[in-house]
Amino acid sequence: MPVTVSVRSYGAKSSVHLHDFAQLVLPLEGSLAIDIAGREAVLSRGLAAFVHQGTRHEQASGQSNRFLIMDISPDYLEPGIADRLASRPLVPLAPEANGLIDYMGLSLAKGAVPMERIRFWTPLLLHALVGDAPRPVFRLSKLLATLEAAPFADWTAGSMAAQAGLSVSRLHAVFREELDTTPRAWLAGLRLRHVQDWLAKTDLSIAEVAYRGGYADQSALTRAMRKATGLTPAAYRRRAQESWPKLREP
Repeated sequence: MPVTVSVRSYGAKSSVHLHDFAQLVLPLEGSLAIDIAGREAVLSRGLAAFVHQGTRHEQASGQSNRFLIMDISPDYLEPGIADRLASRPLVPLAPEANGLIDYMGLSLAKGAVPMERIRFWTPLLLHALVGDAPRPVFRLSKLLATLEAAPFADWTAGSMAAQAGLSVSRLHAVFREELDTTPRAWLAGLRLRHVQDWLAKTDLSIAEVAYRGGYADQSALTRAMRKATGLTPAAYRRRAQESWPKLREP
């Protein structure tokens, strides 16, 4: 079958492995530390992962968890979708994606799901993850690389537009066309990913993390974290630090 779907739970033991099919790791409950070819993250209700065919990865969790796992035949995904997911293997989840994940999780809890239903459901999920017509990000590639190299510089719409060689209005239009977001929202997401790394991997106080992340105060960071992950900074840190030490144990 081109796509198989199952519900799995993961424990504290982990080993590096790879497989000859692609895989989507979609959260239902709890969190999971994952390392995909050196890219580390903690998956939860706000974040899923795509593991491309032949990519080394490992995962582990120190708490109760349930994940919806899609094993996908290499020739099933359209090249554009596969390339886009492979280039950004950590996939933020919109509410509609979480709804589709919950639907399949509940369906599997009742027993085997007919392949015909999976065939109807899979394109809807892929659309929720990447959209109907993923496009290479050519016009913004230089700007995005610059932002990623200096995410906490004093960026404004004007300075980003100048870096991209566009007017401010055209910058907003290109962001919408190529990334379906705004420059401010994309930069905020980039900064939040750094904040999540600090929470997971350092002992910095939450107030210091908020300051370094450019938030007005700890409350502003809490609002941003709740919106993105459903967790407070303290709760995110607890989950992450419960998982990551386990991932690195021999």
